[in-house]
Amino acid sequence: MPPTCRADYRVAVSVGLLTDKYELTMLQAALRDGSAHRRTTFELFARRLPDGRRYGVVAGTGRFVDSLAEFRFDDDALSSLAEFLDPATLDFLRDFRFGGDVDGYPEGELYFANSPVLSVSGTFAECVLLETLALSIFNHDTAIASAAARMVSAAGGRTLIEMGSRRTHERAAVAAARAAYLAGFDGTSNLQAHRRYGVPALGTSAHAFTMVHTTADGPDEPAAFRAQVDALGVGTTLLVDTYDITQGVDNAIKVAGPELGAVRIDSGDLGVMARQVRDQLDSLGATGTRIVVSGDLDEYSIAGLAAAPVDVYGVGTSLVTGSGAPTASMVYKLVEVDGMPVAKRSTHKESHGGRKAALRLAKPSGTIIEEVVYPAGSLPDGDGRVLTVPLVRAGSVVCDSSLADARARVAAGLHSLPWDGLKLSRGEPAIATRLVGA
Repeated sequence: MPPTCRADYRVAVSVGLLTDKYELTMLQAALRDGSAHRRTTFELFARRLPDGRRYGVVAGTGRFVDSLAEFRFDDDALSSLAEFLDPATLDFLRDFRFGGDVDGYPEGELYFANSPVLSVSGTFAECVLLETLALSIFNHDTAIASAAARMVSAAGGRTLIEMGSRRTHERAAVAAARAAYLAGFDGTSNLQAHRRYGVPALGTSAHAFTMVHTTADGPDEPAAFRAQVDALGVGTTLLVDTYDITQGVDNAIKVAGPELGAVRIDSGDLGVMARQVRDQLDSLGATGTRIVVSGDLDEYSIAGLAAAPVDVYGVGTSLVTGSGAPTASMVYKLVEVDGMPVAKRSTHKESHGGRKAALRLAKPSGTIIEEVVYPAGSLPDGDGRVLTVPLVRAGSVVCDSSLADARARVAAGLHSLPWDGLKLSRGEPAIATRLVGA
């Protein structure tokens, strides 16, 4: 049949097919020569942080381990794979269940270059099939969470709302909202993220609602505000920049009174406008009315508004695209076969053999100074906080993927960084990673 441009959402997504063809062709060859059943460990890590970044935030762990239970191949999936796979491989996939072990960093933990973020152990067949799934989740979610953490740091305790659903893929938007919340954002505009992950849902209206209240005599902004207040109460947020901001603020307070919850500014020089609006609100007696700003914000513009009377930031495009680093550039490499370390030696793409774990050293004050990566099972002498924890055992999830715990880890991690690790300017990683015994 010729290709069609019509999206068919009636076709359920098969998690097993969220992969690349070469993983299944490797599986077929491995089943034929017996190597499919060799015991292996694959490691997910980043050779380096995104250019100029000083730290990263691990995100996606919860989504990955939850996906393992759904990594199956039903009859429809197998039918599509029969185009290039032999019957023996199809039979293997029909009964596939991941039965291996997974260790890694808890979600919300900071990571650096060569941090062993995830270790997947089992047969070659079951581990190799998970490569694309693991990388697609971790590369996306970690990139978003890392950007979000920089924005949280820049905001200095002010409220942050994720509102980038319209700037990314409809399903990626849900994962992005989760990752942003994990990193410290206060809520999201995305309702599926609210339903699926419990992320607080926030939002009121857009410019279209104001403009629809246009009559033959022209725009009727007060009517729009009145309708919104009648529906949502005086605690709502009124968007005041559709026409003239000064008049918009005046109309907002006339309609809602000085108890209005907030006004939102989505255009112009946000710093200048916020100061003018603050002065105007105070002069009208609306001293408790908060100011929300949005419009192409990133960590740099948020930091630039630190001295402005802004209470809430709404961040969209920059957040869901990783603010210049849309991927964490993590890789998934075979590091052990039947207990033997194996390593890739390709130029500039080297890996270090053997299954690994990590711990982090800190000063008595709590400021971290170094990350130590060591052969799993050979904990070095000395004090240090072990980072690697069991996530999956014999195919069953054994970790707690609570978003509340992940948020606490991010906050603690940011607090533990050396002072220059929080700089937004380009620089080297906040701490060094040292490999021992590898």
